Amino acid sequence: LLPRENLRRVFGMVLQDTWLFKGTIRENIAYGREGASEKEVLDAANAARVTHFITTLSDGFDTVLEEDGANISQGQRQLLTIARTILADPAILILDEATSSVDTRTEVLIQQAMKTLMKGRTNFVIAHRLSTIREADMILVIDHGHIIERGRHEELLARKGFYAELYNSQFGFYETVVS
Repeated sequence: LLPRENLRRVFGMVLQDTWLFKGTIRENIAYGREGASEKEVLDAANAARVTHFITTLSDGFDTVLEEDGANISQGQRQLLTIARTILADPAILILDEATSSVDTRTEVLIQQAMKTLMKGRTNFVIAHRLSTIREADMILVIDHGHIIERGRHEELLARKGFYAELYNSQFGFYETVVS
């Protein structure tokens, strides 16, 4: 049996509902990675595409966040959570609706950051926005708790099943004509 502390190091999660604590941005990014250097924190922030936002704040990385990050936007909280997860460098990553409640511009930043985060590890991505999973090695389509389709993006589109219907409802007919 794996001790809980070791198990926590193996898994990283970026959830729809972020968890930040009252403390500085630096402390929030470094949480879970004891002894992280300034350079490592900055590298994680850069990889998460959140450095520009942080440097626009008067206190930068020393800006104190309110409990749950209430003094910053949902998208900024997501990006800080991604930076924290990048710094933790887990072997297995779970992304659960990480872009669900953000605007389109922030979604693009989050998707770029997630692409960096997902490299070289096992990833489980739970998403309704299918743009998040297009590049996945395997997509499982679940309806009412049952797997109803599985395959790569192109395969699922070609089958013209539930996934294709869902995808076309999000991105329109243009995508399937061009593909």
